Amino acid sequence: MENYTINICHLYPDLLNLYGDNGNIICMKSRLEKRGISCNVTGLSVGDKLEADKFDLFFIGGGQDFEQDVLLKDADLNKKDEIKRAMEAGKVFLCICGGYQILGKYYKTWDGKELEFMGLIDFYTEGHNERMIGNYMFECDALGGDYIVGFENHSGKTFLGDGINPIGKVVTGGGNNGIDGMEGLHYKNVFGAYCHGPMLPKNPKFCDLLLQTALDVKYGEGTVTLAPIDDTLENNAHNYMVNRLSK
Repeated sequence: MENYTINICHLYPDLLNLYGDNGNIICMKSRLEKRGISCNVTGLSVGDKLEADKFDLFFIGGGQDFEQDVLLKDADLNKKDEIKRAMEAGKVFLCICGGYQILGKYYKTWDGKELEFMGLIDFYTEGHNERMIGNYMFECDALGGDYIVGFENHSGKTFLGDGINPIGKVVTGGGNNGIDGMEGLHYKNVFGAYCHGPMLPKNPKFCDLLLQTALDVKYGEGTVTLAPIDDTLENNAHNYMVNRLSK
């Protein structure tokens, strides 16, 4: 039997890890290895050059404004062009909160200071005094409308450009901006969301969507199919939150 491997690039693991976002890496690695698929995780931080061709899946977690300001200079010098090339090639990305925001054009603070972001996708974020915080739930279009549950905590309001699609529609909570009822970003195989928790352990279907897509891009669609695994605990946690947030 052929040995299959997914190589994950964890960008800025030391700077972007709010609310246990590193748990997403643990979840992906565990779900691959339970199926007999190898998983290598490489962390790249300030000063490290990115060679996108070495990786199949990319993860960027959440961070505070200070961490974003520090890493943006490095990203522009060492990583931005390679991130863009990987995105356009269809590589899989999961970007959470601050890691989602920095893909956009800019962040304008509540007092009017504008911080230029990577500008890789057409959207922007504006800071406000009022925070959107708490458990929330949204539909995921890529899962046929199945729910994703998580925890949001952000004062930034994100607005997508024309033709840029969200992950889906907010059922309860703030989502991108608390105004248009949309949450997250879905561009090619790039997914951005405000979903802490961490996101993936409580949403195993979405985790497997990312992993299956990465396998399809690397080996060809239909070459590797993720075998079923026992998701009793994960589904119980997911369903508990769905029921709680549906009341």
